[in-house]
Amino acid sequence: MSRGQGVTGRTVRVGWALVRHEARLMASLVLWLARRTHGTGGGTAFGYARGEAAMMFGFALVCVVETVAMSALLAGRPTLHAVVLFLDVYTVVLVVALYAASVVRPHVVTADGLRVRRAVHVDLRIPRERIASVRRELRMTHAEADGELNLAVGSRTTVTVELTEPVAHRSFLGRTRDVRVVRFHADDADGLVRVLTAARQGPTGHAVP
Repeated sequence: MSRGQGVTGRTVRVGWALVRHEARLMASLVLWLARRTHGTGGGTAFGYARGEAAMMFGFALVCVVETVAMSALLAGRPTLHAVVLFLDVYTVVLVVALYAASVVRPHVVTADGLRVRRAVHVDLRIPRERIASVRRELRMTHAEADGELNLAVGSRTTVTVELTEPVAHRSFLGRTRDVRVVRFHADDADGLVRVLTAARQGPTGHAVP
């Protein structure tokens, strides 16, 4: 394969990744409006979007104000006005859809393990037998480290899961890496730790191998 073909292939993959991303955002917006969730059947859902609601809707409000201002400034240039109006409105829709994706795609604890999510960007399944420990741990800073995945909301994580062996995490653009420590935020971190710990124990209270 030539260098040019390689660049073209990567460009196509990135393009399809962006298309899938936008499609999932729009699907999440529909689910949010219908007050439904995605992938929570058979498990206990734990949200993480509460802490970013004010910021997301504040950003959406700023975009609305900008849209109104640009409409007034470009009133005499109808073609440019139509293009800018479309882009501004679409931006507002994307911001709301991003928040909706966080709401309708919560973390899920099942008897089989843990599903950790972050909007439509991250969907990591951790089998129960690979969970070595889970604890509530508030962290406000997260240094990059090999084998660690930090999914902060509002610059913080509240749950830390350590694994007995790594699981594969696939990034938004398709890159895969192994992680042994996963940190993420849950609005009810204590409840998630309690339910996940109970799911890892047998009827006598001992951990199931």
